[in-house]
Amino acid sequence: MNATLTPLDGVLLVDKPTEHTSHDVVARIRRRFRIAKVGHGGTLDPSATGLLVILLGKATKISDRVMGHDKTYEGTLRLGIETDSQDADGRIVAEAPPEAVAAVTADALRAQMEARRGDQMQTPPMVSAIKIDGVPLYKLHHQGETVERKPRCIHVYRFDLLGFTPPTARFRVECTKGTYIRTLVHDIGQSLGCGAHLTALRRLQSGPFTLADATPLEELLALPDAAALAPRIISLPSALAMLP
Repeated sequence: MNATLTPLDGVLLVDKPTEHTSHDVVARIRRRFRIAKVGHGGTLDPSATGLLVILLGKATKISDRVMGHDKTYEGTLRLGIETDSQDADGRIVAEAPPEAVAAVTADALRAQMEARRGDQMQTPPMVSAIKIDGVPLYKLHHQGETVERKPRCIHVYRFDLLGFTPPTARFRVECTKGTYIRTLVHDIGQSLGCGAHLTALRRLQSGPFTLADATPLEELLALPDAAALAPRIISLPSALAMLP
């Protein structure tokens, strides 16, 4: 197999900026470097930043293996406001009085995060890429529809409070694939009685791949050609050796 590989068959770690979908990143890399097959190893919301695992050439065949790994995120939440998308891009649907937010202590917030460790069933939000009868939920949401979603089992290994300056808090989560961080935040707001939504999210790790080894998207797109991109690519054999 190795004899048929090229320097462009492998894994590229990208630091995704905001306002780009994962598909946008894939399309821009495909056009810029004229690579026929480009995919990704796990979606990031447009407003989220951080590690996006891009698969090039023959590496697109291992997408299932790449997507199946645990993830690590850091994010920010805001207490007191709920949105219909559970993040800052959505429409405000509920707002708590200031005294309800002021009553929340760091210990109370930390306890809610601690309570969400372990196995649990999570209902995916309407604004997600999960498909119902072939239609992504977010498209149904934009059409004003709400449909029943089946809860899915997730596992949260760690959920740590990093800082709390009311009404905002910073946190770190380590979890299984398919976990919706904004839904965790929404549920915490519900339990605290004041509501909450996700305001920022950054992916730090996906399986063996880390943000520390990623390159900002615009820096990659500024490279002169595919030959200059090749040294940034983890070869397919090396990537496979990294995966359990």
